[in-house]
Amino acid sequence: MPKLRGEAFWRETLRSAHYVVAPMVDQSELAWRLLSRRHGAQLCYTPMLHAQVFLRDANYRRENLYGEACAEDRPLIVQFCANDPEVFVQAALLAQDYCDAIDLNLGCPQMIAKRGHYGAFLQEEWDLLQRMILLANEKLSVPITCKIRVFPEIAKTVKYAQMLEKAGCQLLTVHGRTKEQKGPLAGVASWEHIQAVRKAVSIPVFANGNIQCLRDVEECIRKTGVHGVMSAEGNLHNPALFEGRNPLVWEMAEEYLEIVQKHPCPLSYVRAHLFKLWHHTLQVHQQLRDELAKVKTLEGIVDVNRELKLRCQEEIANQKEGEKPKEGLPFFHWICQPYVRPGPKERCKENGTSESDKCVRGKRALEEEEDGNSELLSKNKQKKKLRNPNKSFDPSLKPKYAKCDQCGNPKGNKCVFNMCRGCCKKRAFKETADCPGHGLLFKTKYEKSLSWQSSQRVVQNPEVSRRGDVAAGEAAVLQEAGDS
Repeated sequence: MPKLRGEAFWRETLRSAHYVVAPMVDQSELAWRLLSRRHGAQLCYTPMLHAQVFLRDANYRRENLYGEACAEDRPLIVQFCANDPEVFVQAALLAQDYCDAIDLNLGCPQMIAKRGHYGAFLQEEWDLLQRMILLANEKLSVPITCKIRVFPEIAKTVKYAQMLEKAGCQLLTVHGRTKEQKGPLAGVASWEHIQAVRKAVSIPVFANGNIQCLRDVEECIRKTGVHGVMSAEGNLHNPALFEGRNPLVWEMAEEYLEIVQKHPCPLSYVRAHLFKLWHHTLQVHQQLRDELAKVKTLEGIVDVNRELKLRCQEEIANQKEGEKPKEGLPFFHWICQPYVRPGPKERCKENGTSESDKCVRGKRALEEEEDGNSELLSKNKQKKKLRNPNKSFDPSLKPKYAKCDQCGNPKGNKCVFNMCRGCCKKRAFKETADCPGHGLLFKTKYEKSLSWQSSQRVVQNPEVSRRGDVAAGEAAVLQEAGDS
């Protein structure tokens, strides 16, 4: 069959999907997608997959896509992060039989994306993106889509979207925030940018940002004219968002855990979902928050969920008539509801600090940990202490290292120059010297090389002066010794 494009692709393959669950790393796995589909979601994305790892690792392919193949989980779009056209297309070719489209992630703003050079950190490299999409559009049997973040300027965002459409993108998801808007600085997404893109391109457009309830979805479609709306945070805190319902948290949690038993996933994914679902309740029942963090089995998570349910039901039974939700919440904490990420000032208030303290939470002084008191240790060190009770975190017991004379890093104990290996290597090469402590034998290898070259030339032509040959070959020999 010919590959559908644009509006036809959205209408026939994606079944005119309006309600979309976003690609979320370690969070939009099969079990969560099935739960979301039961409660109104019409289209789901896989978590972002790394194209290079997907291409080389069969286990990664099985764990993240092949082993999750499910007839109920369609339509489905597989999202990849990539920065190489060939790698992206080869990975997509391995995935195209398991999905309805391939999405290129151009929206991830996290530091890992900056280090890996993908996501939103490719949005200035238009030539590279054109090559990636052109090649994918030519080679794949399914359409190519893109998820982007906006530029501060609406005009540049529009040109960016038009460039992607011209290259072969068949559907565009626009997150109305810049790559700098993340975490406490996320702020409000710009629907004006999304509206401008929708008017400027002829392919379907999904909007992402500012979605906390079904009313927001409807308002976004009305204001921007987009074909559909994507939700990430809102969906995690209320999987029934697209139904327009705010169910009891334990109903969603129990249903999700039942699906996980049929379609297993890593325990860390399950725990993270329950932290989101129970977010407001866990602010009240801090002890159960700690238990949920420590539990090692799915059965243990089910037990914690059951205990949370019992405590909430007890609160409901003891609830006074006319009592209102606390902490400014729209509903009681045991009801699925939005979570508004606090800004920097609000975070300061939550932590009990003032803005003048630069939002730094009260940190333990270094000397507080010197006695090895487990109550004062960080959680990471407490875990290490549990695994090895005899381990000491007393700084005074740690071995002291002498510093390199050049850079301040620990020096080699047997280094003849009193340097770290890196500095020692540079100096030994420069001076054609040896350092047995670091296993650097520039002088020895140089002398051996000279001797060998001289003997070879004498054998080949006894009349050639050895002195002239040695002088001519010194530079090459020294370089060769440095490389070895």
